[in-house]
Amino acid sequence: MASKPNVLVIAAHPDDEVLGCGGTIAKLASEGARVNIAFMTDGEGARHKKGNISPSVKRRREAAHNACKILGASVTDFGDFPDNRMDSVDLLDIIQHVERLLARHHPTQVFTHHAGDLNVDHRLTHQAVVTACRPQLSQTVRTLLFFETPSSTEWQVPGAASAFEPNWFVDISKTHKKKMAALEAYGEELRAWPHPRSLKGIDHLLRWRGATVGVEAAEAFMLGRKLE
Repeated sequence: MASKPNVLVIAAHPDDEVLGCGGTIAKLASEGARVNIAFMTDGEGARHKKGNISPSVKRRREAAHNACKILGASVTDFGDFPDNRMDSVDLLDIIQHVERLLARHHPTQVFTHHAGDLNVDHRLTHQAVVTACRPQLSQTVRTLLFFETPSSTEWQVPGAASAFEPNWFVDISKTHKKKMAALEAYGEELRAWPHPRSLKGIDHLLRWRGATVGVEAAEAFMLGRKLE
């Protein structure tokens, strides 16, 4: 009998995990998988002057725990890389941080950002994860998937970076409501329609991704690597 997947989601900011793969997280957790979430930044530092971020960071972390509880996942790491300034850090430091996460969790599946996102933290997280997950004899990661993040992935302009062209879909018809509930836990990060990071906008995306593969709702990914 095959063992249950050991899943690690590596997201740049708290809320990216729900935006990108919340329904899939809930589905995997309901099927018995262990799902851990690691964040690279606090998601707040760029909005506040130094020394005045603690209340907002605390709220964001509480939101992350509440959202992941809804999905059935565990928040295991809040990184301290500078929010929206990860390009001010040596890439090697980011890679080594991801390598420590992999050594701690020994995941068989990793989900992270798409390479072409507009947000610099997303792009660097992607690069660090791909580098840390390079195939070696000791590597435990057998499936590497990249998610889309509303208000970042689709905002990149043509020709500036690789396009998000999904080739892996997960039917989240049964966990759609859990994803939406987890998003509501991040209420401060949501926007009013027609912003793509509004509840209505996200719901439309899930239903469109589902329609393209013949189900009620789906999340779309690009497959980086799959080892059977």
